[in-house]
Amino acid sequence: MLTYADIDVSKKALLFEVDDVLFPKKDYLLQVYYLFAHLLEYTEAVPPAGELTGFMKTAYEHHGEAGLFDRAVEAFGVDTKYRVQFERMHKTARLPAKLLLYQAMLDLMRQASAHGKQLLVFTDGDPAMQLNKLRHVEWNGLDQLVKVYFKEELRAKGHAPLDYLLEENGLQMNEVLYIHAGDTADLAIAKDVDCLAAGRFLESTAKLSTFHTDNE
Repeated sequence: MLTYADIDVSKKALLFEVDDVLFPKKDYLLQVYYLFAHLLEYTEAVPPAGELTGFMKTAYEHHGEAGLFDRAVEAFGVDTKYRVQFERMHKTARLPAKLLLYQAMLDLMRQASAHGKQLLVFTDGDPAMQLNKLRHVEWNGLDQLVKVYFKEELRAKGHAPLDYLLEENGLQMNEVLYIHAGDTADLAIAKDVDCLAAGRFLESTAKLSTFHTDNE
């Protein structure tokens, strides 16, 4: 397992993706499913929120996000008119519990900041949803030090995201380290800057979700 001590001292900034890097993506999604299930029970009386939450959790763990709402429609007869609400809640949900940073990432960010390194969140995906996630993070004071860049938003404005980030912060490519989740999208910039997968900093037990539904 890597720590701050393993990072090249010449790096002036650490770039972090969000999902499964700062915290488990699952911790956000399960709370969205929990809130949606309770909204549906309150509005329609059925299905019971606990049953729908449990179903969506299991379906997500086995099949991922794709088609999850359709699975709920098939299993519980959920009215398809709620699809819009379900999708909107991914961007606007007010979570019942804070999103807790992986301890290893919290330690890494604290040590990097103490050594004068810049902390930059560099995230892909829907900017509204990513921003909503970041608003619910328990930063332990680091929110005063972190600058956030949304790749999709920068592309929409005609910028090359990485070039924009580097220029705005007075950085060269060889002065940054990008910590990512390890998927193909993250690795698209690997040819330009040094990258490390977040898993190299995390113990296997750290990847467990910290949010629990009513049935757990």
